[in-house]
Amino acid sequence: MMEQKAIDILDRHRLMGLSTNRPDGWPQATLVGYANDGLLIYFIISRASQKFANIERDDRVSIVVGRDFEDPAEIKALSMAARASEVRDPEQRKRAIEMLLERHPGLRQLERPATGHSAVMRAYPEIVTVLDYGKGFGHADVLTVSPGGVEMTPARDDDWGFGLVLKEAP
Repeated sequence: MMEQKAIDILDRHRLMGLSTNRPDGWPQATLVGYANDGLLIYFIISRASQKFANIERDDRVSIVVGRDFEDPAEIKALSMAARASEVRDPEQRKRAIEMLLERHPGLRQLERPATGHSAVMRAYPEIVTVLDYGKGFGHADVLTVSPGGVEMTPARDDDWGFGLVLKEAP
């Protein structure tokens, strides 16, 4: 059930924050368009980019997906620790590109990504944190993803020091 909740959040969005590890130890974060097949995430980056060099050197990435909110109880988002790698199989690459074009129709007006210039990437999550503040401020369920399946760790509620604020009656 929690895995499906994570997939639903991925299905409702099209942009993710992607953080990679630079050689000097500083994290590098950028916004990247994505498509997903369940919890598996696909994205395209330039082979000349710092992101690509970072991932080639260290495949560990962090991903966040969510949206802005008015009411904190509306926060439903994901944070992931994942391993990223290039999709090298031609058929998988073609399928990933089609998924990305379906999710981002505006990209259809551009030339298809050339293998020598663009890398089609996939991110396999290892840890998925599902934030649902509708269940309480700071509520987070943690999923551990492995070849054997998905395990859920009991939810934790973070105490950020915000007390309960009651809305005044009109």
